[in-house]
Amino acid sequence: MSDRILSAWLARQAYTLLLRLGTPAYLWRVWARGREEPDYRADWPRRLGLYDAAYRAQVAEPTGARPLLWLHAVSLGEARAATPLVQALRTARPGMRLLLTHTTATGREAGRALLQPGDLQTWLPYDTPGAVRRFLALHRPAVGVLMETEVWPNVQHEATRAGVPMVLANARLSAKSLRQGRRFAALLRPAAQALRLCLAQTEDDATRLRAMGAPTVRVSGNVKFDLAPDPTLLARGEAWRAVDPRPVVLAASTREGEEGGLLAAWRSAMAAWPADGASLRPRLFVVPRHPQRFDEVAQAVSAAGFTLSRRSAWPASGPDAAAQTADVWLGDSMGEMPAYYAAADVALLGGSFAPLGGQNLIEAAACGCPVVMGPSTFNFAQAAELSEAAGAAWRVADWPAGVAQAVALTAPAARGEASARALAFAAAHRGAARQMAEAIWQVARG
Repeated sequence: MSDRILSAWLARQAYTLLLRLGTPAYLWRVWARGREEPDYRADWPRRLGLYDAAYRAQVAEPTGARPLLWLHAVSLGEARAATPLVQALRTARPGMRLLLTHTTATGREAGRALLQPGDLQTWLPYDTPGAVRRFLALHRPAVGVLMETEVWPNVQHEATRAGVPMVLANARLSAKSLRQGRRFAALLRPAAQALRLCLAQTEDDATRLRAMGAPTVRVSGNVKFDLAPDPTLLARGEAWRAVDPRPVVLAASTREGEEGGLLAAWRSAMAAWPADGASLRPRLFVVPRHPQRFDEVAQAVSAAGFTLSRRSAWPASGPDAAAQTADVWLGDSMGEMPAYYAAADVALLGGSFAPLGGQNLIEAAACGCPVVMGPSTFNFAQAAELSEAAGAAWRVADWPAGVAQAVALTAPAARGEASARALAFAAAHRGAARQMAEAIWQVARG
């Protein structure tokens, strides 16, 4: 046995031992998260690769003739991004059967919309050899597809042993993640090498994936450009916007620690607003990234001295009279992001004003909503650069500059031109889903 193989084996054994020792803490964390998000507690034994008779009966399709494609979408963002890819996979192979796995409750909830009769949905098993082996032995997928950044050492190892080819689709790897990966190269490099194919978003991602050890990498673009906003949701957001002539600035997918700076900058900007222009004073619409933070953000808004209206309190017709007089709207619902973008004149990109790498700005562009982003966009580096070059996004240094830029873009002339550029930017980069679907089915055929 070579030194490299021995080093990789020892690293994976140590990793597995740590996971096994940490299993009680992992299960406690899942159960604790279930207090705020009950879906975390649903079917929890499946997280350990333990399946009841009812689920096994679902897996055992009578005909057994349809190929089972396993796709892992860890959370909400990956589940949404998987939508056009799943559609393209079904178009390329109409008889396919989908096995959809997740790690988070928000991913599981979003993933339900992708299911058709005969499809399966469950949790990705905890990354111990036994749990992964039980998962693979029960489902026996023709191919496994991981979305974006998900590479698990034991999943990769056991899939190779079971003869399941693995594809990393819509793959991205930041320079920071590559540095971290190299620190644990004995563990993560074999996992990358076990991938049959990586479908990278950009040339830079492809270069870093090769440096990490991925043997076959193709640049296929970003499937998020192929996401088509739901027309019903767009119409809903436009109806919300129509109830009041005041412009709307959306703080989209804000993360923990960001709202304080946002609210302080917003307070300063509104204090300087001319008294005779109250009817045109912009309204702030805050949409936190994680639902468990809705109440926390609501309290922060009130503590900052603003009047608040929560989306969850609106009647079916939209913002009521009380909402129309509120300083701040809180988007505390799930699955309505296109409506939020459609209601806004411009969006401040959450996750980019703290060192978190930003959020997906492509969905905003597809809804015709221009974006103001902070300095941290490493998770979507190329999309951020391309959107800025296309005049669909603006980069600023901090919250005060971001609020000032967003408010300036609410002027009618600036708003219409920026919205048109956002739509054109989104349209110019579509087509990745079809390319990826064709490549994935080639891998499945061997």
